[in-house]
Amino acid sequence: MANGTGYQDKPWLAHYGKDVPETLEYEETHIVEFLERSVERFPDKTALSFQGYKVSYRELNDMVNGFAACLNDFGIKKGDRVAILLPNLIPCVVSYYAILKIGGIVVMNNPLYSDRELHHQFNDSGSKILITLDLLANRMIDLRPKTNIKQIIYTSIGDYLPFPKNLLFKLVAKKKKLAADVKPAGNLYKWKDVLAKYSSKPHPVDISFDDVAMYEYTGGTTGVSKGVMLTHANLSKQIQQISAWFPTFKKGNEIMLGCLPFFHAFGLSPCMNWSIHMGWEIILVPKPQPKPLIDSINKFRPTIVAFVPTMIIGMLNHPDIVKADITSIRGCFSGSSPLPIEVIKNFEQKTGAVIVEGFGLTEATPVTHVNPFVDGKRKVGSIGVPIPDTQCRIVDLVEGKTDVPVGETGELLIKGPQVMKGYWNMPEETEKTLVDGWLYTGDIAKMDEDGYFFVVDRKKDMITSGGLNVYPRNIEEVFYEHSKVQEACAIGIPHQTRGEAIKVFVVLKEGETATQEELLEFCTNKMAKYKFPTEIEFRKELPKTNVGKILKKILREEDMIKRKKQESK
Repeated sequence: MANGTGYQDKPWLAHYGKDVPETLEYEETHIVEFLERSVERFPDKTALSFQGYKVSYRELNDMVNGFAACLNDFGIKKGDRVAILLPNLIPCVVSYYAILKIGGIVVMNNPLYSDRELHHQFNDSGSKILITLDLLANRMIDLRPKTNIKQIIYTSIGDYLPFPKNLLFKLVAKKKKLAADVKPAGNLYKWKDVLAKYSSKPHPVDISFDDVAMYEYTGGTTGVSKGVMLTHANLSKQIQQISAWFPTFKKGNEIMLGCLPFFHAFGLSPCMNWSIHMGWEIILVPKPQPKPLIDSINKFRPTIVAFVPTMIIGMLNHPDIVKADITSIRGCFSGSSPLPIEVIKNFEQKTGAVIVEGFGLTEATPVTHVNPFVDGKRKVGSIGVPIPDTQCRIVDLVEGKTDVPVGETGELLIKGPQVMKGYWNMPEETEKTLVDGWLYTGDIAKMDEDGYFFVVDRKKDMITSGGLNVYPRNIEEVFYEHSKVQEACAIGIPHQTRGEAIKVFVVLKEGETATQEELLEFCTNKMAKYKFPTEIEFRKELPKTNVGKILKKILREEDMIKRKKQESK
């Protein structure tokens, strides 16, 4: 190690804020109890705001109790799985806390997923009930017979809107595809109907801190969607870690922009759960595109925001940013991929806020690293330093056991109270990922002498498009279903606004011909829209190793050379 400094010496501690502790004395308090505390302290304060419709902490708690009683009546017991398939709407927050309150296991799902992808997650998790949106309900009714789901409860964007938006919504919603008629079916319920029916509290249940609270599904380079088991301890301790990292933010004082999807770990812990713990108002934004984001900031004046880089870039490049006032923002947190220096400068000039970059992954609930916010050194391009009680090492890429010297690259390993229990029903994957308590992230990183970490490459093959993870194997499997395709390989390519887009290299079977349009048409309804390839390149063969594994690294290099040549013309 350089200058005798090792990872065990935790050089990052020298750069902690003056009020940030190295280690915490954790309360064994469930996040549902955090909600109840906020209700006691701020009963009339706004908890959730959607398009100007406000729900106080007392009202939120009443809704949680009512829906929890409904779930009891529908037969949900401790350990049963309940699926949520919703964007950031009031019922999403209510459902999440209600399921946890009765000891159920929350299964969060991405509303952009195709039926094929949801079918796997519903069945793998063993979900018994689904809470979804009217826009998705007919598809889910058709999918239900292939799953263990018994009851479907659906809400509408128009369920919670202020006057006169609630009246206007009824007139234009279907025409604008913001609402849909749901066909009759058994065991199908409207959200507001069940809330009106149940007002009593749910049955009391004994929940251990080590019980699994949720399955947060992620992908992998193998293409298999994995259910990350997060315990009540993971969720609670992560919130306590985040609170300790930002001691200048006080309870009841802030307004959070809830634009990162709550079905994603980055939106779940740092946005939803932390805000509820702190007694803050959450402005719900179900569609985080540039205009809705600018409008929400301009109108509802959030003080804290969390973004992925594509959101910031999209807003700065939108024409409405010129006339918008977004100076209410005091703190901005960014993750998922590095922010260009010019983007940081432009956004901080526009808002007057400080942007801090961080790092996390679903398997760590998700936050592990953050740059100091106030009285510490921010390093542009760095993911920051490990948060309290988080140990980190960089190990060699061959055996994954030997610590590499400071400044050299290797695989990032993490240990801490926020690290998952394991993957649901996947003991072999768990054994490979969790070794002696260390989480092998698969990310290539380095640590400098100050203890700041830098991710120099992503997981081997993962593509990040618009802040969402895309796993090449998921796309390749769809192409392999086409009768004309012999081989397919997906990689990420640079994209001006989304960070990365998807390019697929295809080798057709001998004697076959096909067009890009034909193959893209084949993909329709087989994958989420954000996973759609933007380019398809036909090749006679793909580069491979001696054992026949396709060399994606070479394809990336060849594609980059090709793009540079085109740009120089």
